[in-house]
Amino acid sequence: MSPSRPRLLVSCTVVLALLFGALMTSAAARELRISHQFAEGDARHALAAEFAKAVEEKTKGDLTFKIFPSQALFKSAAQYDALSKGALDLSVFPLAYASGKIPELDVTLMPCIITSVEEGMAWRNKEIGKRVEKICEDRGMKILTWLWYAGGIGSRGKAVILPEDATQLKFRAAGKMFEFMLNKSGASITSMPSSEIYMALQTKVLDACLTSAESFVSYRLYEQLEYLNTPDQYSIWYMAEPIVIGMKTWEALTPAQQATVAEVGLSLEKKAAQISVEANAVVSKVFQDNGVKTHAMTLEEWKIWEKLAKETAWKEFAAKVPAGQELLDLAKQ
Repeated sequence: MSPSRPRLLVSCTVVLALLFGALMTSAAARELRISHQFAEGDARHALAAEFAKAVEEKTKGDLTFKIFPSQALFKSAAQYDALSKGALDLSVFPLAYASGKIPELDVTLMPCIITSVEEGMAWRNKEIGKRVEKICEDRGMKILTWLWYAGGIGSRGKAVILPEDATQLKFRAAGKMFEFMLNKSGASITSMPSSEIYMALQTKVLDACLTSAESFVSYRLYEQLEYLNTPDQYSIWYMAEPIVIGMKTWEALTPAQQATVAEVGLSLEKKAAQISVEANAVVSKVFQDNGVKTHAMTLEEWKIWEKLAKETAWKEFAAKVPAGQELLDLAKQ
């Protein structure tokens, strides 16, 4: 064998190894899709974008993301099925939207169940949060970033301050337990995602609505409403809207990728809480600037709503949902 032959074999081996490594790196790279119902100007979209950017940087491009806001990829009602089946990778997802198939998740949109964003964010480290996380994972999605939003009550014709003010109004309540409570107060209920409220108000399908502070602004609902009972001080409406990943997608990631995704998700929770709290003040100012009459709910008013919630929604949840009473007890610990 000539002296150059071994060198040639070594060179070929090195080249093949480099090519194989490049192919393996290319094969490991994966684009994940994030779908949500919120507008591009919404803080929840910005949070998803920040999550995507951080994961891309930490994985050095092994994981990349494409975000589809405003229901561009999946309608809000279809997102849970898409996540659980692996057709969708991630979402900023209101958990109660899956309560038709996972009724236990109505505890994450229960009238008067928590009193502040901070209380909701603390669920991650409490038994109630661990139970919710397990329920979600057992049914096909994993919570990465806990996010809670307070909501207000918008209306036309008259302000809705106390339960009796809801009588004979056509209401979007968001969540079966809110619908049950308001129906007992004499309201008629129309169900729809927050993205459809504007048109429903414009066409007189709705007289009033409950939704998050952020949605009131990002969907420009001040153009259709005359009154807003703001969440500045107290709110009967808090909703868990975390960043979630489908379990099929999660299980397809490498252990290192899983660790990075979980780390980034947790790191964003401080900011998630901050933007949620800020939204409560912002919605009041924006609506006032646009001529909407605002009212900040008082503690005394909140307690009236809480009494009604316990007599209606809480009672219904405990009676109809497996482990419903146990979940309520854990949430109130």
